[in-house]
Order: sequence, then structure tokens, then C-alpha cells
Amino acid sequence: MKKFAVAAALLTAIVATPAMAAEGGEARVEVRGGYITGSGFDDATLGIAGGYDFDLGSTAFGGAEIAGDKVLVDGAKVQFSAGGRAGAKIGANGKLYANAGYTFGQIDDPYVGAGYQHKLGQNLYAKAEYRHQFINNFDDFDTFAVGLGFAF
Repeated sequence: MKKFAVAAALLTAIVATPAMAAEGGEARVEVRGGYITGSGFDDATLGIAGGYDFDLGSTAFGGAEIAGDKVLVDGAKVQFSAGGRAGAKIGANGKLYANAGYTFGQIDDPYVGAGYQHKLGQNLYAKAEYRHQFINNFDDFDTFAVGLGFAF
């Protein structure tokens, strides 16, 4: 029940965020892939994500995101996550951010991380991100990912 409540609250924030956004907020969708390591486990991941970032003035932003990521190993299920991010705008095209949230599926635990997103054109962007997953029953995991997305 706790994980359902957390996911519902974060999803509500994502849906409500566009209404609160100042001029210049943007929705985004992306594909991403990466590498997960920890607890003697090392494998590739592939996933999709969607979210919304809203302006907090000319130099800062905040946003919310939902995602589904699959560890590319037999027997692993899609791991879903919901979270938020906040950071600084770097020049006209960059965003440096910290993020945090909660994953649910095979593993139900919180994560924190950081990343950088850079526009490659008017709507296309690339990003690199690190996440540290806090696992109660095992050693923690670290994920290193890159993504390609579309902002609108």
C-alpha cells in the first residue's frame, strides 16, 4: 500500500505540474540505456521515461518523471520508478540536476542521483545520469545511463 501511495502522489504531481508551470516549461519523453552494478550483479539496462520540467525563474527548474527500465537479463521484470528532479540551467541548452524518487516492481526502494541534459536542437536532447539505489535486503546498486529524448 505504501508504494502505491507514493506512486499515486508522484503521478498526481506530474499531471498537476503543467498547470503550475511558468512560461517555458516543457514535457519530455526519452529512451535510455545504461549499465547497472552492485551486489555482484553487472548488466545492461534499457528503458523509457516521460516527465515535465517547469521553470523556476531564468536559472532554475524543477520537474517530475515516471519511467520503466528493464535489466537485460533473463528473468528480470520491468522496474518502474517515479520521482522528481531540480537543478540549474546551464547556458541556453544545458540542465544540471539532482534527482530522487522511488522504484517499484521487483525492487521497492528509494534512489538518489544526478545528471546533465543538453539540447541538440530545438526539441532533441541527450542526457547522462547516475543513480544510487538503496536496497534494503541486498547491497545497493549504481546505475549509469545515457538517453536521447524529445522535449515539447
